[in-house]
Amino acid sequence: MDWHRDLGFLLYDVAQLYTRRFEARARNLSLRQTQCKTLVLLANCEGVSQGRLAEISEIDPVRLIRVLDWLEVVGWAERRSDPQDREAHVVSLTESAKPVVERAWEMGRDTSTEALKGVTNDELPLLMDLLERVRANLLALAAEPVPAWRTGLRRNSLRTVG
Repeated sequence: MDWHRDLGFLLYDVAQLYTRRFEARARNLSLRQTQCKTLVLLANCEGVSQGRLAEISEIDPVRLIRVLDWLEVVGWAERRSDPQDREAHVVSLTESAKPVVERAWEMGRDTSTEALKGVTNDELPLLMDLLERVRANLLALAAEPVPAWRTGLRRNSLRTVG
């Protein structure tokens, strides 16, 4: 394999295949991966501003607004005016979303377990470290600083973001 030639295709294929598998699981909840990601982040960053949520999630702000609109319609999120900034909104999960968030975590664990079949427990930290370095390199090249919350983001740590 010529890694200079094939790395980008491999990373893209892995991301697409993982997303497809995850979304097949999420279909029974009528969710897409972006919606699950938003729910999980809201569960860990309760009362976050909509702008900050766009930064944390790395979801395009216009797309995030559509996701939040949908989450509000189904009763899983609510936006309120920020008491410190009249032009901003803070976003929170509703009680009815909490079981959905738990289900999203389960779907993520199940998808990861399938995707990592054949990867040993000794290899997993190395895989995660390498992927995190690649992401940091690409963020740096995009002239965007690595967000502070990202520098400490490690496996299973989304539960502590916020």
